[in-house]
Amino acid sequence: MTVNAMPLVVGALCVMAIFYRYYHGFIASKVAVLDDSRKTPAYTMYDGQNYYPTNKWVLFGHHFAAITGAGPLIGPVLAAQFGVLPGFLWILIGVVLAGAVHDFIIFFASVRHGGKSLAEIARLQISPLSGIIASIAILFILVAALAGLGLAVVNALAESPWGMFTIGCTIPIAFFMGLYMYRLRIGRIAEGTLIGVIFLILAVYFGKDVAQSSFAPYFTLPKAKITLFILIYGFVASILPVWLLLCPRDYLSAFMKIGTIAFLAVGIIIVQPELKMPLVTDFIHGGGPIIPGTLFPFTFITIACGAISGFHALVASGTSPKMVSKESDIKTIGFVAMLIEGFIAILALIAAGALFPGDYFAINVPAGVFETLGISTVNLQQLSAEVGESLEGRTGGAVSLAVGMAQIFTSIPGMRHLMDYWYHFAIMFEALFILTTIDTGTRVARFMIQEFGGKFHKTFERVDHLPSAIISSALISCAWGYFVFTGSISTIWPMFGTANQLLAGIALCVGTTYIIKLGRVRYAWVTLIPMAFVMATTLTAGWLNITQNFLPLARKEGFAVQGYVNSALTAVIMICAIIILIDSFKTWYKVLFVGKKEVRISKEEVVSD
Repeated sequence: MTVNAMPLVVGALCVMAIFYRYYHGFIASKVAVLDDSRKTPAYTMYDGQNYYPTNKWVLFGHHFAAITGAGPLIGPVLAAQFGVLPGFLWILIGVVLAGAVHDFIIFFASVRHGGKSLAEIARLQISPLSGIIASIAILFILVAALAGLGLAVVNALAESPWGMFTIGCTIPIAFFMGLYMYRLRIGRIAEGTLIGVIFLILAVYFGKDVAQSSFAPYFTLPKAKITLFILIYGFVASILPVWLLLCPRDYLSAFMKIGTIAFLAVGIIIVQPELKMPLVTDFIHGGGPIIPGTLFPFTFITIACGAISGFHALVASGTSPKMVSKESDIKTIGFVAMLIEGFIAILALIAAGALFPGDYFAINVPAGVFETLGISTVNLQQLSAEVGESLEGRTGGAVSLAVGMAQIFTSIPGMRHLMDYWYHFAIMFEALFILTTIDTGTRVARFMIQEFGGKFHKTFERVDHLPSAIISSALISCAWGYFVFTGSISTIWPMFGTANQLLAGIALCVGTTYIIKLGRVRYAWVTLIPMAFVMATTLTAGWLNITQNFLPLARKEGFAVQGYVNSALTAVIMICAIIILIDSFKTWYKVLFVGKKEVRISKEEVVSD
C-alpha cells in the first residue's frame, strides 16, 4: 500500500495549531501564570556577557537553533527502519502532550529561579541530594548527547569540501553579525540579519566552485580532523561572550532552518511524494541493521528529539532564561520552538520514507551489513552521480536525509537539474543544526561544571571568571570528544537516546515538584503523565541496551572498553533517574499529606511566587 505524504504534513500542522491555541494557552495562563511586571534575570543579574536582555525574536532564534540539533533530523531517519507510521504517531502525540510542555515548564521555572540550571532547581525544589545527583546525571547525559550529535556531523562532512567550506564560512559571518548588531549599529537587527543571510547564501553557492578548485584539498578533511575542528569550535564558542559568536550564529542558523523547513513543507505539498518505505517493517520485532532492538521501547529512544528531549531542559535552564526580556516571551519561545522542532522531525521522517527501502538501507548501514539483508538498491547509483559523491555506506542518517530532501526539492518544477546544489545545501542545513547544539551544549555544560566546582571553591562558579571558564570548557570538550573519536552511530545513538530521554523524565519530575510546591497541585498532571510514560519506556530501553547490546559488545574482541564504558554510563544515568524519582515522591508526600509546615521552604521558593 502506498501513502501520499501531503495529508500527513497538513494534518500535523492542524493538530499543532489547535494544541498551541487551547492546551498550551491553558498551561501558560493557569499553570505558570506569567507576569510581565516581574523583572527577569536578564535585568536583575545583568553582566553584559551571559545575562543580557535580548530581543524576543533574536532569542527565539537562539533558543530554537540551540534545542534543534541533530535529534529531530537524525532520530526519525534512523527510526524509519521500523516503518513510517510508528515514528509519525510518536512525534505528533509526543510533541504536543510532552515535549512542548517540558520545555515551557523548565524555562519558566529557571526564570523564576534567577536563570539557575536544572540541577540547581532540583536542589532547591526537591533536596540537596537530588541537586547533586541531577548534576552528575546531566553531565553524563551531556557528554553522551554531544558525542551523538558530533558524530553525525563528522560523518556528514567527511571528505565533503563543499559542505566543509560552507560550514566554515558561518563562523566569520556570525562574528561579523555579532559585532554589527551589538557594537557597530546597535539594535539594527534587520540589517544584520539581511547581511548574514546574503553571505550565507553566497557561501552555499560558491561552495561548489571551491570544491572544484585548487583549494579543495584544504576543505577535504578526514573524520579525525573534522572531530578536532568541532572540538576546538565548541571550546572557543563556550568561552567567548554570548553576543559575539553563539547568539548571532544561532540566530542566523534559525533563519536558515525555518526557511528551509517551510520550503520543504511547501515542496511536499506541491510534489506530493509517495512514501516508498512501508508503514511498518519486519524490523519492528527486532533485528534491525541500524538500531538494534524492537519497536517498543527503541522507537522512543531513537527519536530522541522531535517528540520530547531532555537536552532542551539544559538550554531552557541555561542560556535562554538569562536573556529573556519579559515573562510573556517564554510562551512563544518555549512552546513554539518545540512545536516547530516536532514538525521538522515529521518532515525528516517523510524525506527518508520517500527513498526506496533498498537505497535507504544501502546508505545507512556498512556495505558488508547491507549485503546480508537481501535487499536490492533501486536508484542509488543514479543518486550518487547526481549529487557528485558516493552515497553507499554513509551511516548516521544525515546523508540519507540530505538525499531525501534533495530528491523532493528537485521534483519541484524548474529545479530538476539542481540535485547537487540541493544535496549540499541540505548537508549544510543539517550541520548548522548540529553545530548550534554543540556550541550551546558545551556552554551549558561549562556552567554546570562551574556551579558544581563552586561548592568547593567559590570563585570557580563565577561565569565571568576566565580561568574557570577555560578549565570547565576543556573538561567537557575532551569528554564528549573521546566518544566521537572511538564510537559509531550504532553504539552512541542508543546511549544518547537513553540518556536524553531519561533527562527529560528528570526534568518533568522537577517541573511537577515545582508546580506542586507553587500550590497548583490540581494542574500537576500536565507534567506528571508524560513523566510516567517517558520514565517507563526509557528505563526499559536502558536495561535492554545494557543486557542485549552493550555487554554483548564488550565480549567482542577489540570492543571490551567501549562496551563496558557504555554499560557503566547507561547504568549510572538510570540509577540517578531512579534516585531523583524516589526523592521527588518523598517531597510530594510531605507537601500533600504531611503539611506545608514540615516542608523546608527556601528563600528562592518564597520569592518565586
